[in-house]
Amino acid sequence: MSARLLSTSALALICATPAIAQDAHFNRIASFPVAQNLPGAEETSSEIIAATEDGMTLVYTDSPAGAVGFIDITDPATPAPLGALTLEGEPTSVAIAGASAFVAVNRSADYVETAGALLTLDVATRSVTESCDLGGQPDSIAIAPDQSFLAVAIENERDEDLNEGALPQMPAGFVAILPMTEGAIDCAGMIRADVTGLADIASDDPEPEFVAINAEGEIALTLQENNHIVILDRAGTVLSHFSAGEATAEGVDTARDGQLVFDQTVTRLREPDAITWLDADHVAIANEGDWNGGSRTWSIFAQDGTLVHDSGASLEHAIVEIGHYPEGRSGKKGTELESIVAATFDGTPMLFVGSERGSVIGVYDATDPSAPVLRQLLPSGIGPEGLLPIPSRGLFVTANETDLGADGAARSHVMIYEWQDAPAAYPQLTSAGMEALTGWGAISGLVAGEDGMLYAVNDSAYGAQPTIFVIDPSQQPARIIRAIRVTRDGAPAAQMDMEGITLDGQGGFWIANEGRTDRDIPHALYHVDASGAITEEVTLPETLLSQERRFGFEGVTMVDGTLWMAVQREWADDPEGMVKLVAYTPATGEWGAVHYPLAVHERGWVGLSEITAHDGYLYLVERDNQLGDLASVKQITRVALAGLQPAPLGGELPVVTPEVVMDLLPYLTATGGYVLDKVESLAITQDGTMWIATDNDGVDDHSGETMFFSLPPM
Repeated sequence: MSARLLSTSALALICATPAIAQDAHFNRIASFPVAQNLPGAEETSSEIIAATEDGMTLVYTDSPAGAVGFIDITDPATPAPLGALTLEGEPTSVAIAGASAFVAVNRSADYVETAGALLTLDVATRSVTESCDLGGQPDSIAIAPDQSFLAVAIENERDEDLNEGALPQMPAGFVAILPMTEGAIDCAGMIRADVTGLADIASDDPEPEFVAINAEGEIALTLQENNHIVILDRAGTVLSHFSAGEATAEGVDTARDGQLVFDQTVTRLREPDAITWLDADHVAIANEGDWNGGSRTWSIFAQDGTLVHDSGASLEHAIVEIGHYPEGRSGKKGTELESIVAATFDGTPMLFVGSERGSVIGVYDATDPSAPVLRQLLPSGIGPEGLLPIPSRGLFVTANETDLGADGAARSHVMIYEWQDAPAAYPQLTSAGMEALTGWGAISGLVAGEDGMLYAVNDSAYGAQPTIFVIDPSQQPARIIRAIRVTRDGAPAAQMDMEGITLDGQGGFWIANEGRTDRDIPHALYHVDASGAITEEVTLPETLLSQERRFGFEGVTMVDGTLWMAVQREWADDPEGMVKLVAYTPATGEWGAVHYPLAVHERGWVGLSEITAHDGYLYLVERDNQLGDLASVKQITRVALAGLQPAPLGGELPVVTPEVVMDLLPYLTATGGYVLDKVESLAITQDGTMWIATDNDGVDDHSGETMFFSLPPM
């Protein structure tokens, strides 16, 4: 096999899908898997993250490993591991002043016998130099901008399994305020600020969640479970306090049902998690919700409790349009906005809002606190928890807590973005601009139309809403302009797992369905008209079905009246390392197949994920099921149609000789992310332009990121 690769300069040109505006944007430049700092650990996590004052070293908390990790970002595009320091207890937060990192550690025996410490770490030597007893279970910490004191939210969190998590559950939380002198903590001078008696909900059991300190030394505090906000001075005196109240989100999906329907309105307690000072007079909160909340919103309040701005469902809607909406969380808190931080870049005050479940960061111009403007949506790792602007270096960093390595999915990552005088590289596909809010995801098959459009299908992640998406690739980013629902007898077609689509030459489509007999999903071909109605169903012959295994058809294409389908992996009658390319001629009902030899791989499995005909060849996507640094096979191959003759099923099959056309691995990291495992779709336009799409699994145990890019004619 031979490979034809493009130059690095061409790679950058192809993979970055530019936005229309040419002003400055954040673009991701690197992703760091934090398991590199603890290679032997089964689970690692990056949660809260801080940077040294020179912006060259990152320090993050890793709760599952009971450690803090260190990353060298002297060159932010190539972050390097500096190792991890294991602690006694569970680290919950970190902040840095001078040469020291201050880490809050939970050492509670249970929910009643609470305990915690504030550790001082020397960042250079990565060693503990001091420990302060905090007298309770800590959550968030913050250092005053003038480094004159530090505040810790002592949550003393509730037991969610006790009395269904209802409050009160003693002991009550408080705020610990510790004076600082020349970067050192005065443990003996700690002030224990009482915040009981303030909230309307369980006022005798406040549970402080998050703290932030402004330039005037005022402490903003969220009591998440109490749905309350408190402003304190450095002496612990309450300056103001107010209920976070309720928020309303209109046009949201509230049912976990395998479809994206945004027609409901929810009004919920805000129950804010993170809080940040936007300026001396305004705080912004991320309304994650807890036991009674989940409003899907974020808000800005004045210090006196006046509501200045509420996002409503606007950020969730923007996340829907770029394919990151987590349908599996519809019955709960949707995109779940959890983190928020403010910083100024090039003189513009900005807010960064993190969606825990959508794995997206919304970037806002907050020049006018009453009318912030959404500038960008940044793709992040799974479950962004810590957000860190570093304006002095023009950088922004996310710490993404979810580690799914045990399930063969993505590990926890720290991601780095740079403020650039360049177009935005993400999203690469959006439904923005459609008349109705249209969600999408799990793109699993693609074909180029004669009208210049691309046609894509979603898979069983949206089993109750099988859809053909019409995509205009001439726009930047590419735009979904129409959603054609696939129906059977006028109702959404059931038992569908669409993995391939091709044109029928008569204005309609053929769709390849990947079966799962154990779930009553048939291995089949469906003939669909232009409106999406199924007009013909073709089941596989018994000769094939008797050898069935789970991984079936992954792509379909039409050549001179014959449909060719790629079977993803070996079935029972296939030699090891061989999969079938199956041929079916609708006019005669004739079936046949050839064998395709899969690439040698290092780990996991390799299979086929797409097939499309162009200019005398069948082009295929061949990939392994690995991601990140473990991925080794993500490529486009081709098989010549000349002399390709399928043999009858049930006997010996001829073996084709594939040629490697393109190694996709460099392209899959061109936007600074880790290699995504599911390269699922390939379409080739009449001029030979190749369009590639990845499958985001419907944002189920996935970051939601979809890469959708073109390669020029070869």
